[in-house]
Amino acid sequence: MPIRFIHTSDIHLGKTYRSGGAAGERYGDFFATFAAIVADAIREKVDFVLIGGDLFHTGQILPKTFAKTIEILQPLKDAGIPCIAVEGNHDWIHRRDSVSWMEALSQLGYICLLRPSRTTDGGYRFDPFDAEEGSGGYLEVAGVNVYGLGYIGSQAGTHIERICQAVATRRNILLFHVGVWSYSPVEIGNIKPEEALPLADCFAYVALGHGHKPYIVETPEGRPYAFNPGSPECVNFGEERYDKGYYLVTMDDDGVSHLFKASSPRPMLVLTVDLDGALDAGEALERFGARMRERLDAQTDQRAPLIEARLIGKVAFHPFELSRDRLRCALEDIRQPLHLEIKNHLSQISSSGGEEKVKKSLAEIERDVLGELIRANSSYRDRESELIELSLALRDLVLKGDVEGEELLGLLLRGGGSCD
Repeated sequence: MPIRFIHTSDIHLGKTYRSGGAAGERYGDFFATFAAIVADAIREKVDFVLIGGDLFHTGQILPKTFAKTIEILQPLKDAGIPCIAVEGNHDWIHRRDSVSWMEALSQLGYICLLRPSRTTDGGYRFDPFDAEEGSGGYLEVAGVNVYGLGYIGSQAGTHIERICQAVATRRNILLFHVGVWSYSPVEIGNIKPEEALPLADCFAYVALGHGHKPYIVETPEGRPYAFNPGSPECVNFGEERYDKGYYLVTMDDDGVSHLFKASSPRPMLVLTVDLDGALDAGEALERFGARMRERLDAQTDQRAPLIEARLIGKVAFHPFELSRDRLRCALEDIRQPLHLEIKNHLSQISSSGGEEKVKKSLAEIERDVLGELIRANSSYRDRESELIELSLALRDLVLKGDVEGEELLGLLLRGGGSCD
């Protein structure tokens, strides 16, 4: 018999901005998007729902996030539609002696969390899912065997052969939180297309997650076999370029057919504002407002947008005069954004002795200071560029305020290597 299911991923429940009045509204965006997908699953009377990882934004979530997740999943449970999930890199917790929130959801019967066991020789063992324990490696539902494998890192490609060797059934689906190079927009946690190809022989449908951009991977003969729906809500700036939604999939003896169903993410704008030659902050603010009006007037979605503005050019005043508050005030008569991020790449022009001198931008000053600190320790001199980028990445995450300490530690350990 044909089966129908929804494949979604990278929901990122719990993400928000921790400063300003935007926190509550932005927090609700991700739950509203997830609730709409669950409602569609019930309306379509699908056989099951697949979540390809990163249901949560961090491994350590607030109790209210857990409670609200249960509230959204309850109608799916009442309808008898299994919700099958794996853990993504954001769901993962460092302390494996603790029960994760994903495991708790599985033990309570709201999701079926799939996680394989490992053999003594480094292989994989996919045990049948035990509903009472809330654990197992695969689940048979509606005549299809769904195997699950969460995030296993940048060496995932070397595990493909062992994964295939552990599969002993037919009519299979693999739920795998991994990206495929040349398709995935992220830089870590990917496998090469040629490494992924053996999965096409074992699985009729490979349900991917991880990268927030939708894409489909085909065999050399042109048969689609691996699908990534991307994230249904814009999680980070830059994602406004991607389609947002999820897949409604039908499997029968003739193969797989898929329909990409669009979601409704909050409007997100990323734009560059050229202020070159501005003589004072007042002129710069007028030009900033005019550029913003041009873009915002073209938006049909009336929800308060998320905006990232990159300020560039050489100006005749100190860039610090364009504070976030002044820039936000310049938008009052246009449309107030829910959240505004400013990337200030302005440099200051000053005249001295009849010759024009250009002072360094704030970004250049930051890099110079970090480089000087790193070079002070001879052990790190060969890694100056790498450690500057890592320091700036950590700084940006802390300023955004949407990560936990353990996630920052994980980034530091992955990027910093043996640094003390």
